[in-house]
Amino acid sequence: MNKDRPSEALVRAARAAGISDERLLQAVRTTPRADFVPAAHSSSAYQDVPLPIGHGQVTTQPSLSAMMIDGLGLRGGEHVLEVGTGLGFQTALLARLAADVVSIEWWPDIAQQARRNLDRQHVPHVELRFGDGSAGVPDRAPYDAVLVSAAFPDIPAPLVEQLRIGGRLVQPLGPGGREEVVSFRRTVSGLERRRVLTLACFVRLHGRYGYAP
Repeated sequence: MNKDRPSEALVRAARAAGISDERLLQAVRTTPRADFVPAAHSSSAYQDVPLPIGHGQVTTQPSLSAMMIDGLGLRGGEHVLEVGTGLGFQTALLARLAADVVSIEWWPDIAQQARRNLDRQHVPHVELRFGDGSAGVPDRAPYDAVLVSAAFPDIPAPLVEQLRIGGRLVQPLGPGGREEVVSFRRTVSGLERRRVLTLACFVRLHGRYGYAP
């Protein structure tokens, strides 16, 4: 294990946030965040902070991404939907922990940059789309896990419908700015709230089943 990797700072931050899953910690260790942030912010890539990516959007803080992914309980064989690709760092982590990832991003230019970042790192098994993430990606459903990286007071109905029975969903609940990040499990009767993972600040979820653009 290379303790001198720049990413070890992010591994320490994830451990401090309560992450003990060694597969997830190894994914953080081996995914170079510097290749998933704007060049102007590369010097801050291994600080556990969000970074601006344009359109008023920011990357998710790495330890927060780790907590949200941990809340999905991935074992390696899951078909995952990610709502909010950003520049692809979290997507890359998911791809290293699941069988495949379908990721959807609202902003086309951000999605294009994410595609370049993921291709440059040879991250496999990612299908990247741009569009209305609040509506999910129904033609690739059902999903074993859904991760939403934007805030809305409720879970959009299409995301619930596209999650298989027994699957897990993590989303920040709130109006945008200070949210409860909550883990859910899909049951026959709907979503079962499991636990609050943390409090955090997120941008708003836009779309037909979120906030109006």
